[in-house]
Amino acid sequence: MAGVFQNVEPNIHGNPQLRIPQKEAYGKIFEHYTSRPEIRETSIILPVGCGKSGLITLTPFAVNSRRTLVIAPGVNIASQLYKDFDPTKEDMFYIKCRVLEGQVYPEPAEIRGITTNISDLEEADVVITNIQQLQGNNNRWLRSLGSDFFDLILFDEAHHNVAESWNILREAFPEAKIVNYSATPRRSDGQLMSGEIIYSFPIVRAIEEGYVKKLKAVVLNPQTLKYVRREDNREVEVDLEEVRRLGEEDADFRRSIVTSEETLFTIVDASIRALNKIRRDSQNPRHKIIASALNYQHCIQVVEAYRARGLRADYVHSLQDGRENARVLDQLKNHQLDAIVQVRKLGEGFDHPHLSVAAVFSVFRELSPFVQFVGRIMRAIDQNAPESSNNQGTVVFHAGSNIARLWSDFQEYSQADREFFDQLLPMESLDFGDATEIEIIPKSRERKANQVEIKGQGGLLVEEIPLILEDTEVQKAIQLLQEKGVTLDDLRTAYEHKPVPTTKQKQRQASRQALDELVRNETGFILRQQGINPQGRELDKRHLGKTNFVILKSAIDRKISEFIGKKPGSRNELSLQELQMIRQNLKQIIEDASSEVL
Repeated sequence: MAGVFQNVEPNIHGNPQLRIPQKEAYGKIFEHYTSRPEIRETSIILPVGCGKSGLITLTPFAVNSRRTLVIAPGVNIASQLYKDFDPTKEDMFYIKCRVLEGQVYPEPAEIRGITTNISDLEEADVVITNIQQLQGNNNRWLRSLGSDFFDLILFDEAHHNVAESWNILREAFPEAKIVNYSATPRRSDGQLMSGEIIYSFPIVRAIEEGYVKKLKAVVLNPQTLKYVRREDNREVEVDLEEVRRLGEEDADFRRSIVTSEETLFTIVDASIRALNKIRRDSQNPRHKIIASALNYQHCIQVVEAYRARGLRADYVHSLQDGRENARVLDQLKNHQLDAIVQVRKLGEGFDHPHLSVAAVFSVFRELSPFVQFVGRIMRAIDQNAPESSNNQGTVVFHAGSNIARLWSDFQEYSQADREFFDQLLPMESLDFGDATEIEIIPKSRERKANQVEIKGQGGLLVEEIPLILEDTEVQKAIQLLQEKGVTLDDLRTAYEHKPVPTTKQKQRQASRQALDELVRNETGFILRQQGINPQGRELDKRHLGKTNFVILKSAIDRKISEFIGKKPGSRNELSLQELQMIRQNLKQIIEDASSEVL
């Protein structure tokens, strides 16, 4: 029997509620499967914020589907997609955008553990789930569903879909047409997404239409760099091009760039100035920073730097307790934070438009995860308003972190998108005139091979790169500056890097809080590494009713007090110098405490 997608005519082409890429992509999908049905699998590239979820709800109509399977890479995205199909929700896509008015809605079903049965799927026009529900050689759904049960499969965030688990679905339903959707055609490992790309909406058009924020980059770029060559122990000065080459070939060099205090502080300061400018221009205090870190210890280091400068900052991480992550995200959503730090935790499907500054403290080996990270600040606040001061985003990164190397991943993108990212993150060396240098000296040989230390950085210049250089207002402004006698050197001086001021008290308070978080995280990490349940009680030899987590953490806290010569419970009295001394020796302190308890 024919389903709703075959019997009902949706309101698409003349619908003012739909976005340009939704209508154009709908037409391309219809055209492809009408004229070239033999090509089973296709792909759609849409930037973040351009209506990808809505397009997914429209696609079954374009293909005249009998029953559709929608696959997401995780539970959160699957739940969001289900809401767009759910007729019990007033803001479901068909109602909100007037695609179906006074007509029968497609019947949705969700595969979610044991709460779903086969009759739910048989009654459905569209089934939504996450890929994990359909994994395994003996999967109950794949065993019980016939090979023709679905005639259309839609993969969301399809840059994941070259994985073997996705191929199993292709084989399970061999006659089903497949449409893939993503903001980037490449996976994090560099592999190209499956399917012939039949439609791509350039990011430049998305900005011009006001679907996403207008972006610019702030590049922290020293003119020269000094380091000591290991082979002959000679100090060598290299130019920016050589710095980038070292960044490409030496992973420890890259990590040292983004973890050294000198570089970290310049990125923090530049991102705060960018945030303050956006807030000032828009008169909206809700704009925020999102920062990418290397690991949970780096998260704490970055958060500490923001807190020391008076910002409300916190972090989320997969190693942290789920309830703690939820608490931090609630603070973010309730506008109680100025900066959120994460390690690829707030990725696909995370939607908070007030994230407007992306601070890059991590190392991205492939462009796809970098684009996903930048996508977190691209969602527009004021819809369809390209000139709104609320719709401005800034990416802050250091030249030594070697972001420019990743441009090769855009080979499959449209020319318009390549031009956009060339302007956002130029590959050419920037002329910084009299910019001073940073010094890098290797650590001792006892440390990891080739590890280097950033010793100092001063007079760093900042260059802002606007997204669209052809902007007529920008041209007029440049002409006015020239008429007023303002030179390029004057502009360089205006953008000279100036640290964001802080106080010793704020530094001490941030350092004390960071120490507490480091101890908690190390405690949990050690217990997990040893296969010990943090909530168990086998370490409670005196039977005091204390958990393993409390026993080990208390031992570490006690060793810290002994190390610094203070009474237990007096950490709030420690000076900044004492806290720094503890941090420098924390690894050995934790090892001593662990050897006593474990």
